[in-house]
Amino acid sequence: MKSYDNNFLDRRVAIYHDPNLGYPLNPPYSPSKFYPEYKLKHFLDNENLVYDRIRQTLLLLGMDSENYGTPFWNPFKLIVKPGDKVVIKPNFVLDRHDNGGDLYSIITHPAIIRTVIDYVFIALEGKGRIIIADAPQMDCNFDNLLIKTGLLSIRKLYKEEFGFNIEIYDLRQFWFDAIKAKGSRAAYTKFRYNLPGDPEGEVLVSLGKKSLFYGINSKNFYGADYDRREIIRYHHDEIHDYLISKTILSADTIIMLPKLKVHKKVGVTLNIKGLVGTVVNKNCLIHYRLGTPSRGGDQFPENILLKQEEIATKLQRLASDVLLSRRNKTTDAIYDSLIKIALPIFKSLGLSTRREIRNLDDGNWFGNDSAWRMAIDLYRIFLYADKNGNMCDKLQERKMFSIIDGIIGGEGNGPLVPNSKKGGIIIAGFNPGAVDIVGTRIMGFDYNKLKMISYILSKPNLFGVSKEDITILSNQNEYSGLLDDANSKRYLAFEPHPGWKGYIEI
Repeated sequence: MKSYDNNFLDRRVAIYHDPNLGYPLNPPYSPSKFYPEYKLKHFLDNENLVYDRIRQTLLLLGMDSENYGTPFWNPFKLIVKPGDKVVIKPNFVLDRHDNGGDLYSIITHPAIIRTVIDYVFIALEGKGRIIIADAPQMDCNFDNLLIKTGLLSIRKLYKEEFGFNIEIYDLRQFWFDAIKAKGSRAAYTKFRYNLPGDPEGEVLVSLGKKSLFYGINSKNFYGADYDRREIIRYHHDEIHDYLISKTILSADTIIMLPKLKVHKKVGVTLNIKGLVGTVVNKNCLIHYRLGTPSRGGDQFPENILLKQEEIATKLQRLASDVLLSRRNKTTDAIYDSLIKIALPIFKSLGLSTRREIRNLDDGNWFGNDSAWRMAIDLYRIFLYADKNGNMCDKLQERKMFSIIDGIIGGEGNGPLVPNSKKGGIIIAGFNPGAVDIVGTRIMGFDYNKLKMISYILSKPNLFGVSKEDITILSNQNEYSGLLDDANSKRYLAFEPHPGWKGYIEI
């Protein structure tokens, strides 16, 4: 394998496709057969093809190929050294599928995480740190997530066999128990709990004029929470600040494990959009702008709201701005009572919103001009911010690698309640942008239609990738021409979110 001064400049992407590939059933997701480099004693009785296929994917990239098949195979040796701090960042959005679907159409399967841990441990030679870290959505029950995924069994195995501690961090500053709240806004503050957050703290990163929000009027900004005053404090005029996990910024190596999944605001959620999981306070993230494009917003497309729908939307927004944004039990209760009284009246007056319009609300459509900017801001921080949060002109030395879990993907109403999509695919590489381009195309989408991706392609010197730079390596010949301009094959043919349907498909 060719050695690079910074592996970010290695734009090769590996695709391993096995249509019959499925997840192993039982934690701690050990291999089901012996491999010469395997260091542990534990094996699974049931078949674990995921372990084997990840090995094959790493081999496609030529990672320590000269030692493959021997006890000395160390595929991560160019990106992980003994004594390093290695952060494994999965996609842990939620602990449940609210429509009763497959949780693993939403989150990274722990079998992927376990395999990566084993090879990181080999590279560390038992000396250093392995941290699994993410900041999921505010209503994710992290304790329940740990139980469902069986991650604690992996930690226990390593503790028992090696006395090695695998650290697991919930990076959030608070969480909201949506199950206890039962959908009631009156319980929004009551069931909101503070969390310790990142044990290593957070870093305020100021992008200033380098932010893609610079020059945009802040009055319509909307974040992840009801308090718009907070999002505007982070983003106004020349101030554009993000609260980033110090664990992430101070890592020697970050291995990202996103899910192959569609997204309502940016089209797909892979590596770049997945960086929202590095942010400890999600209300410093601009998700959309109130109103329609002609009014400086991207909440809805132009000319789709009936007059009564426009009135109903504005009244509800006003109530949440005045009441819910205060994070006060009394104002929460007032809001809840007001809604219960007002809704029947609104309906009798025809002031209701059609379901298809509600699906587009909050910028859930291809015209969202905010969320992709937020994702690019985070990507720039990820590449150029030092461990203290200072933005540098030079690419930072932290190493990075990505493996996309496309064994089961998420299509349709993603990223939170998607339908399962059997993909049987693993995608891996060193340059997150290159991996995202390949992943988007495999899903059957035109990556040029995603502003998040078209922007990084327009700045190859800044983001280190152009389409021509990417080399695809696969166990299937059909992917050799994946990025050819004349290629119109849809490959896995994912169904996009309803707000993107008819726009991004090849």
